[in-house]
Amino acid sequence: MPPKTFPLNPPLYPSSPWPLLHLFFCLASQNKKRSCSSTPFHSLSLSLSLSPSPQLKKIMGSFSYSFFRLKNTIFFRIFMILFLSSISQRMNLCSNLPLADPSLPNLGSSYVLSSLKTIHLDGHFNFDNIYHAANDFGNRHHYLPSAILHPKSVSDISSTIKHIFEMGPATELTIAARGHGHSVQGQAQAHRGVVVNMESLQAPKTIVHTGKMPYADVSGGELWINILHESLKHGLAPKSWTDYLHLTVGGTLSNAGISGQAFRHGPQINNVYQLEVVTGKGDIITCSETQNADLFYGVLGGLGQFGIITRARISLEPAPKMVKWIRVLYSEFSIFSKDQEHLISFKNSFDYIEGFVIINRTGLLNTWRSSFNPGEPLQASQFNSDGRTLYCLEMAKYFNPDETHIVNQVIESLLSELSYIPSTLFLSEVPYVDFLDRVHVSEIKLRAKGLWEVPHPWLNLLIPKSRIHDFAKEVFGNILRDTGNGPILIYPVNKSKWNNRTSLVTPQEDIFYLVAFLSSAVPSSTGTDGLEHILTQNERILDFCEGARLGMKQYLPHYSTQDKWQAHYGPKWEVFVKRKSTYDPLAILAPGQRIFQKATSFSWSRILA
Repeated sequence: MPPKTFPLNPPLYPSSPWPLLHLFFCLASQNKKRSCSSTPFHSLSLSLSLSPSPQLKKIMGSFSYSFFRLKNTIFFRIFMILFLSSISQRMNLCSNLPLADPSLPNLGSSYVLSSLKTIHLDGHFNFDNIYHAANDFGNRHHYLPSAILHPKSVSDISSTIKHIFEMGPATELTIAARGHGHSVQGQAQAHRGVVVNMESLQAPKTIVHTGKMPYADVSGGELWINILHESLKHGLAPKSWTDYLHLTVGGTLSNAGISGQAFRHGPQINNVYQLEVVTGKGDIITCSETQNADLFYGVLGGLGQFGIITRARISLEPAPKMVKWIRVLYSEFSIFSKDQEHLISFKNSFDYIEGFVIINRTGLLNTWRSSFNPGEPLQASQFNSDGRTLYCLEMAKYFNPDETHIVNQVIESLLSELSYIPSTLFLSEVPYVDFLDRVHVSEIKLRAKGLWEVPHPWLNLLIPKSRIHDFAKEVFGNILRDTGNGPILIYPVNKSKWNNRTSLVTPQEDIFYLVAFLSSAVPSSTGTDGLEHILTQNERILDFCEGARLGMKQYLPHYSTQDKWQAHYGPKWEVFVKRKSTYDPLAILAPGQRIFQKATSFSWSRILA
């Protein structure tokens, strides 16, 4: 088994050069056939180049260049290891912020920022108006970058990453791709680093290709709502969505992209034919299932750790014009979940299946009347939701106007198989675009009330089917008292529609549930609608999942220790770490995920080889 590469195997890398002296003398004496005792450093790669890079010569400073022409390759390599290891420290696998190593030669922030200005760009850097890059939708973490890159071409991103890569550990600069700023834990921020404004990326323009297997070539910085409008011009649309469309392609593909279509088509990362990626070395690589497949699957759901997605080829299908949108209520979770699982089990079901939990909401059905029509108006007006825990099954069937009669029959047949409360059937008929963009309507209303830019301590979980009843009993029965802080989504998906080769981690069962606590906190509140209360509530939910050993996995994961990240990835951790060392060996990319800390001099010496 080949040795793991630094910086991702900490036990191999001492903070002092003295243990390596033993290795030095062993190698130096090998021609004399002397033996030496076993050492934990025997697998350390010594592949340093005899033709040093300009960066290495600069760091070596006063050393004569003639030194690099030493004929004794082994002695030279060992000397370099000793020199660099004496000024280095191990790379931390999990860090809250990228920390500077005081033992390293620091180029100084003014020099670093000045050096960025020397990069030839089609776009530009902004060093002054940078404060918005320290904010995101979560509105809880605020890490100020040193600069914002507004790229006009993929080469702008590549050149910037190469520049930072070549500077090595002499600077703490990292780089984070920021789409529409919808992260909730500061994942798209780069403390004292460079934030790439992906929405500035103008090329490539969205190009729709029709045919038997239609697709769209789109920029990684393009919003899904724009892709929808462009593809609809050709009567086509992507197969899988998120509930909110004002997100960038690169952002959702770096996570997964989940909505009510996922039970049939899988998440968005399962509906991509090809990617263009800029790695942590600055290389621009095209990848797919058949070309650079390791990078392709690594980047999909990879939390931005292996590269920045600059282009994607998205699978399309014929687009409908209209949607039958339906909601029904249940009072028993067991019946609710049974019906959900039934609907996702066969082909000719609804096209969209989600659900949500309602706890102690007054006048619930009256609030639906602005968008839905009750199937039984009189009975619906008499329904009382006060003090009750209810479960809403939300479904949609796509159709074209000339199919209305047939679709109505299909819906009637599907509903007849369900066991919902009869008086709670509500229906609506809306254009396809309006249905997909439904959350944006709520955004506009919340912005008008000043309630959009508030803390959003969201928690997204994937729960195995076998434990969903245990989860519901404890969380919806004991931990939560109401759902006034925001919606709680809950719906099952089929694992068979999810590609296990991507970096995304899911529970190990054929069916699992997405449970999303989409809370909004009232600023300065110390009550049940305040941030601290919601965070405490989230911790209680996580503690229960861990204590009960539910086999839960976080979606949009956030952890603060290496052990928890390793536990999250489980058997995939070793592959994840190997990919990091291959595509971003200095840990330059996506520092806001807090998985890896930027590498230091010792690892850099291997990269410059």
